[in-house]
Amino acid sequence: MRRLLLLRHAKTETDAPSGQDQDRRLDERGRHDAAEIGGWIRRHSPLPDLVLVSPAVRAAQTWEIAHEAMKDGAPQPNVEFLPELYGADPTQLLTTIRMASATDPKRLMLVGHNPGLHELALTLTGSGDETAKRALSDNLPTSGLAIFDFATDDWNEVSFRRGKLVLFVSPKLLKQSSSD
Repeated sequence: MRRLLLLRHAKTETDAPSGQDQDRRLDERGRHDAAEIGGWIRRHSPLPDLVLVSPAVRAAQTWEIAHEAMKDGAPQPNVEFLPELYGADPTQLLTTIRMASATDPKRLMLVGHNPGLHELALTLTGSGDETAKRALSDNLPTSGLAIFDFATDDWNEVSFRRGKLVLFVSPKLLKQSSSD
């Protein structure tokens, strides 16, 4: 079995001082949410073995903050910053996932952007938790995390409609569940 975690970057400032989209930074809520989702991942281990991160400032900051919240003596994942994750569509993202077969992590995380990550999540979903599927159908919000399992031991065999959506979580959903 292979597990894929798709994490959208956290909430950002509207505009970067440079005027470049890739330079947009996390705002205060984004920093809080990234730490919250990182803590949630730590409490629901195992952690990813390999993390592929978009080099956009907001994605890198999301990973850094989430990773800090994940640390708890657990083995640290390998991390790679891949320019091709910025603006990637589902087909490009699937190609990147399949390339993980070179190092063959059991658990792979992508930290990136919409619309690509949301579209990828929708196209990977073949089965899984119905509540999670309904919640994910509208949006992969900032700091949203979709977790998929694939009944294979080879990342090259991961394909559309073959993933089992195990869980979808976001800071908003965590807040709602803690107030229930």
